[in-house]
Amino acid sequence: MKTEGMNGGFALKAEGLTVRHGAGCSRCLDAEMAARYMERNRCPFCGAVWALRDISLRLREGEILGVVGESGSGKTTLMRALYLDHEPGGGSCYLGCYQEGKTDIFSVSLQQKKIIRNRLLGMVYQNPHLGLRMFFSSGANVAEKLIAAGDRNVAVMMKKTSKLLEHIEVPVNRVKEPPIHFSGGMQQRVQIAKAVANNPPVLLLDEVTTGLDLSVQARVLDLIKRIQREYGVTMIVVSHDLAVVRMLADRTVVMLDGKIIEEGLTDQIMEDPQHLYTQTLVSSLL
Repeated sequence: MKTEGMNGGFALKAEGLTVRHGAGCSRCLDAEMAARYMERNRCPFCGAVWALRDISLRLREGEILGVVGESGSGKTTLMRALYLDHEPGGGSCYLGCYQEGKTDIFSVSLQQKKIIRNRLLGMVYQNPHLGLRMFFSSGANVAEKLIAAGDRNVAVMMKKTSKLLEHIEVPVNRVKEPPIHFSGGMQQRVQIAKAVANNPPVLLLDEVTTGLDLSVQARVLDLIKRIQREYGVTMIVVSHDLAVVRMLADRTVVMLDGKIIEEGLTDQIMEDPQHLYTQTLVSSLL
């Protein structure tokens, strides 16, 4: 759904996202004092861990945003918060396709959050066990997303499910097999089919190539690029691998210790990184 003119053309806008594990204290709750005392993202006085601190993002329709950073930098927590898996302690998020981009999706009812997750957002987890029912058939996994969005016509769902799985190169003769029997790469492809089943305007991809062989990684990345071209989906692609983001993303943000430390066009980040950590990331790719 296009929203130009209603919200300035943004697909997703997040402001001040904060996730804290622990109550916090006067030293870490105050941003200026935190900058002085925090040990990376942990408060040495109260032990609180700031998984995300004041994260803000804005994506245009059809844009692919890359998010890179080391393990523990907050990438997965960010995705879980945006997908309404994890309730943030602070901040707001708006979708251009939801109520003209004027309503904070964190503030709506549980019923509305379910509608948003089932119709407007798609999520592909790093661990397929989180996104799939491993002992249900692949077809049933995809159909589950369709049913959650309100589809009830069995014949139509079966046709759409078969078409989706074929489109992502799951052999027709394996549609009735459960994902537990599949390789990691094929499990990720089934996850992608499930995530895009309802043509969501925004797709979240969390480390989808981690642990896959290089040849399988290439096929999964080609699939993601094809989906973006064909459907114009807005995507956030999380990876610790800058090469993956370089291949896919228009813009990139770099995270460290729960904060964004650098952002810009992907080519700019690659060719002229400003932060020392980003420079280290880029040099490790060369």
